[in-house]
Amino acid sequence: MNTPSPNISQTRPVIRQLDDAAINRIAAGEVVERPASAVKELVENALDAGARRIEVAYADGGKTLIRVSDDGCGIAPGDLPLALSRHATSKIDGSDLLNIHTFGFRGEALPSLGAVGRLTIISRAEGEEAAQIGVSGGQMGKVKPAALNGGTTVTLRDLFYATPARLKFMRTDRAEAQAITDIVKRLAMAEPFVAFTLRDVSGGGEGRVTFRADAETGDLFDALHGRLARILGAEFADNALKIDAERDGLRLTGYAALPTYSRGSGVAQYLFVNGRPVRDKMMIGALRAAYMDVLSRDRHPAAALFIDCDPTLVDVNVHPAKSEVRFRDPGVARGLIVSGLRHALAEAGHRASTTVAGATLGAMRPEPAGPARVYQMDRPSAQARAAAYRAQAPGFAEMAGDYSARVEPVVEPQPQPEETAPQDLPLGAARAHLHENYIVAQTRDGMVIVDAHAAHERLVYEKLKQQMAENGVASQALLIPDIVDLSEGDAARLLELADDLARLGLVIEPFGGGAVAVRETPAILGQCDARAMVLDILDELADQGDSTTVKARIEAILSRVACHGSVRTGRRLQADEMNALLREMEATPLSGQCNHGRPTYVELKLADIERLFGRT
Repeated sequence: MNTPSPNISQTRPVIRQLDDAAINRIAAGEVVERPASAVKELVENALDAGARRIEVAYADGGKTLIRVSDDGCGIAPGDLPLALSRHATSKIDGSDLLNIHTFGFRGEALPSLGAVGRLTIISRAEGEEAAQIGVSGGQMGKVKPAALNGGTTVTLRDLFYATPARLKFMRTDRAEAQAITDIVKRLAMAEPFVAFTLRDVSGGGEGRVTFRADAETGDLFDALHGRLARILGAEFADNALKIDAERDGLRLTGYAALPTYSRGSGVAQYLFVNGRPVRDKMMIGALRAAYMDVLSRDRHPAAALFIDCDPTLVDVNVHPAKSEVRFRDPGVARGLIVSGLRHALAEAGHRASTTVAGATLGAMRPEPAGPARVYQMDRPSAQARAAAYRAQAPGFAEMAGDYSARVEPVVEPQPQPEETAPQDLPLGAARAHLHENYIVAQTRDGMVIVDAHAAHERLVYEKLKQQMAENGVASQALLIPDIVDLSEGDAARLLELADDLARLGLVIEPFGGGAVAVRETPAILGQCDARAMVLDILDELADQGDSTTVKARIEAILSRVACHGSVRTGRRLQADEMNALLREMEATPLSGQCNHGRPTYVELKLADIERLFGRT
């Protein structure tokens, strides 16, 4: 190479000791990426101080002003200068960096913020007078008397004024404000018993409240449910499943939405470890794996999951912003998430999201041309409605040849004293079959419309999976083993999963060096590219720490078999067949959605139907 290397100077480089100002600015570059990072550090400090009320104010997306006020324990006047010194903290004594029970522990946030902005701290500890201290561009002022009832108020102005190059990389005020809101909401989820208020004070004055969450009451799950309803919306809370599972010292709690309440991206996935918001690839991969069987690849689950464990089982000191963690045994954490979520989804049975019915009603409701008219009508009694149904059914039945529908007479078998009447069951009693595919059933307080093909496809699929679990996956031996050349590291990582892959019908063996011999493949896959499958497994291992490639391919085949083996659109079902399908749906887990995550039925309440017709 003729071009000189830009990393090597012509003269011998000299090692220099950087001054404190440069050190703090470098540290700030790691800790304070944007205004939202500063808000995160200051709010976590408030939570560590035992605050019950936290108010955050910002101006111009946090670029010109960030103010965090709390009612925590406060800081004594004599400790204020030390609080602005690097690696000075009240949260650990330095003897054990694994047994950490607080958000912060490095003592870097305040001096880093003071190095790149104008920072002022006003605080009053119990039994002490209020005091304040300021630092600007790393230059610390003196402690002065101040006025404050209690707690601490930290004000940061002109963020990055001391490092103007960083300002060029800031996004718009609106984007930075949205990032601040997201940070505050995540921390509010982790602390449902703490009140949070977020204000935009751009332009001066009191500003406007952009987010408020009052402190919740009740037990942990009630408080968390209320907080999630406030942050993620009532629809999420109505369609979320309670999660509570434990394994090997790790406890998983939280709420996860039904598969039919899915999102187009992963924006509604919130993960916490010991109360700390994290973005961990392993945990996100486990969340997707848990929903793999009930969602298509372009849909994403919504969930707020909390893993709590002994601090010694997880290392939080692996990322400058502490947004990633490392479990001592990541396999246990991943298995807990997958099994806990799948157990909750199975217990939900045939339940589907309420948003499906809302969307259906919205599609059915005509656009009003003027003021809505409300008709006052007497609601007929149950006996009168039953008589009307019996009178009308024969007339509809005579038209079955001309129209793609058939109405079943409302003749119910007399239930035994211990039996439940069909219309009192969750999916009701079949009343009609429309377009040779859709079952209309009557429930106690409404009606249900079932996509018979999608529902039966799910039922057949679940039966096939159960048979595979009971009998194992049949494998086919290759006449000539397929040799796949890999690096020694990839081969070792793959062979660690050899026993798990063998249970799924994929048998691999070491073949010397980095080579791996594929001797058997799952029979249900037929002829498959063993090398491509092995490489896909390795990619998934590198990305998520585990692989579901083989299982996903097998279940994809089972799904296609179920699709071809289910009731086809165009076949007319008799009343007993339709009712049998409804009863089987009620007894089968995950029957509320088809194999691709679409709903298998829509339930409409009588009150909603009456509103469509202007009844009140």
